Formats: sequence, structure tokens, C-alpha cells
Amino acid sequence: MTATDSHQPAATVALFISDLHLQAAHPRTTQAFLDFLQTRAMQVQQLYLLGDLFEYWAGDDDLETPYNSEIAAAIRQVSAAGVQVFWIAGNRDFLVGNGFAQAAGLTMLPDPSVISVAGRRLAIAHGDAQCTDDLAYMQFRAQVRQPQWQAQFLALPLAQRKAIIAGVRKESQEEQRHKTMEIMDVNAEAVNTLFDATATSTLIHGHTHRPACHQTQHDSGVRTRYVLPDWEYDIKAQRGGWIAIDVAGVIRRFGHDGQEILDDPT
Repeated sequence: MTATDSHQPAATVALFISDLHLQAAHPRTTQAFLDFLQTRAMQVQQLYLLGDLFEYWAGDDDLETPYNSEIAAAIRQVSAAGVQVFWIAGNRDFLVGNGFAQAAGLTMLPDPSVISVAGRRLAIAHGDAQCTDDLAYMQFRAQVRQPQWQAQFLALPLAQRKAIIAGVRKESQEEQRHKTMEIMDVNAEAVNTLFDATATSTLIHGHTHRPACHQTQHDSGVRTRYVLPDWEYDIKAQRGGWIAIDVAGVIRRFGHDGQEILDDPT
């Protein structure tokens, strides 16, 4: 893959980002997101946030935290300018609810969802539900996505919820040290099941932090899977980027520096 000097095309109609893991401790990543909203997102018709926007989300009552309030207000500026903003929950911020959605002026979508952009029909997802080889995570995901579990958890005091989340995050980091990248990546059969269920041939997702364009041959034709990058601007080896779709339905990938990435599909 090579990069060419390219700025945001005027004809871009939709942008897709995920896995920013925003937190006050990462000011440069935060600023990169705020700059992206003002210089990129303001110029398009639709913005899709595909999960893990935050490092964690303990509940909508945490909107009172100045940092979280700032992020919600920045997104609302984009939606107030006439951009449609859509949200799919990630594994870090699945507790985002209507309170945040209203504060940020966005529309929450189920995972996965089928959308139409510039006459192109495609599926979008966070991507964690397709990591079916990670059995321990799938069991955890099934538990915490249950409405009853969420209601009980959200009934706890905010400080207690944050302490529990911190413990879970520490345990998860330790477990990941003993897992292979293959286990933590999406499962090919699970991806094909998603394609079949949505009757689409194009998928955009995040979660794995392994940005790429994958193409596979299927009985129904070529299936293309685009993986979004995670964002990290607070270290020397910066990461980030987004996917854009223009008025002709052409999909392009961009790196953290705004340079277009020319794909050699795998």
C-alpha cells in the first residue's frame, strides 16, 4: 500500500470512524477528534461512529463529567450544522443510552445495520460480535448485553460502576497478553454469516485495530470488508484514520495524517 497527498474530497458524503478510545488522559487524541469534527465531518452529509468512541462509558449520568460533556457538545455542533450523525455501540461504550444520544444529537443504530450511502447498500458493525473464536469474550459479551444485567449495573452508584469497569479492563488486558491475534480477530464464518443475514457485499467495521481492505470470492460474488483503524495520537508512532464514501459510491481509506491509503485488497 502507498499513500498519496490527498485532502478531504469535496464530493465526500459520508465518513466512518471507530475505536478512538477517548479519555481525558489522551489530550492529543482528543484534539485530533475535535479537529476531525470541525474540518472533516462538518463538510459531509453523514457521520458514522462505529463503536468504542470512548475508552469506557459507565452510564449516561457520567455526562456530568466535564470531559464527557465536551465530547457530546462537540458532536452536537456537527449534527446542529445539518450532518446526520449515527452511532453503533462498541465493547467499551455499549452502555451509551438515550441521554447521550440526545446530548450529542445523534441516532443510535443496532449492530449490525444496513445503510444506503450514495446509492450503495452496505453493512456496518462494530466488529466484536464476529470475533467468535474468543470464547471467553463472547460469553462476557452475551452477559453484559442483556437488558436485565444492564439495568442492575446502572442502578449502582456511578463511582462503584467506574471501579468495577476499571477492574474488568485490567483483567481484560492481562487476558489479552495470552491470546493470539487470530483469536482476537473476526472469524471468517461469522463474517460470511453477517453478509448472508444482511444480503450485502460490503462491510465496514472496527474493533480489531487491524485496518485493511479484505476481498473474498463468494457464490454471490466478491465480498469486500473494510476494517477501520484505532486512534492513538499521544505516542510517537501515531495511529488513526477514517473511511470516506463519495457521491459516486467510491470507498476510500485515509490514515491518521489525512493521506489516502491506496488499497491492495487481501
